[in-house]
Amino acid sequence: MKKGTLVAASAYVIWGILPLYWHALSGVSAMEILVNRIVWSLLVCLVLVAAARDWQWLRDGLRHPAVFGRFVVTALLLAVNWLVYIWANNNGHIIEASLGYFITPLVNVLLGLLILHERLRPGQFLAVAVAAVGVSYLIVNSGGLIWISFSLALSFGFYGLLRKTAKWGSLQGLTAEMGILFVPALVVWALMAVNGSSAFASQGPSTTVLLAFSGVVTAVPLLLFASGARQVPLTTLGILQYIAPTMQFAIGILIYREPFDQTRLLGFGIVWLALGVYTVEGYLSRRRRLAALT
Repeated sequence: MKKGTLVAASAYVIWGILPLYWHALSGVSAMEILVNRIVWSLLVCLVLVAAARDWQWLRDGLRHPAVFGRFVVTALLLAVNWLVYIWANNNGHIIEASLGYFITPLVNVLLGLLILHERLRPGQFLAVAVAAVGVSYLIVNSGGLIWISFSLALSFGFYGLLRKTAKWGSLQGLTAEMGILFVPALVVWALMAVNGSSAFASQGPSTTVLLAFSGVVTAVPLLLFASGARQVPLTTLGILQYIAPTMQFAIGILIYREPFDQTRLLGFGIVWLALGVYTVEGYLSRRRRLAALT
């Protein structure tokens, strides 16, 4: 396996096992986990930026405040995504969360069509149409929990769309986003401490360490992904991206025994069929483009 592929796959594996990490904090509210993740992620990012002595991007941003406007939006989208994901993990809805990330690639295709006015290839159109059937079936039969999947797919889809054309790279962008969210997170954390609902330093050392370490488990896979993505073709990334939701799905089924009846099996099966069409179509399309260049 090539180094770039291994690095990118490592990022997806870490994301895939995160349900185990958040479940270890199931006694802590999703909001407190979120604010800890923001605060400690900012600290990790600042240490990494300082180690790289890479502050020019920040000086440029301070001279041109409009640059931060895009990152205010991406920061809010990321906060929503993280909050819903953590809540879903710790309330027995890992399967619905995994579905959100299964359908994210197809949401990206739709956003490209509707916002960037990209043209869908016939295979992409077929994949989106098949996925729409599966998702519609789940909407009708899931009892309302499909909102988790939609929230995750849409927030991450729009996040990726905005970050695609952002000026700064992965580390710089994440540092800016965490900096934007830092003060609100700190205020919420302080209010929790005042009213006695904060778990940090009050529910034992293991909980405190896990909350503080949340910055590391956030930053490390993002940096691995950024490094690996530069070294592998998009088609390879397109296949690797299914590692994380597949692992999350398996954790929900095999470890936490979340219910998965025939209704869910049929709905998920249709979505997986759509993803198969999407992946094969992307692979064949890239091969045709490469053949045309030779």
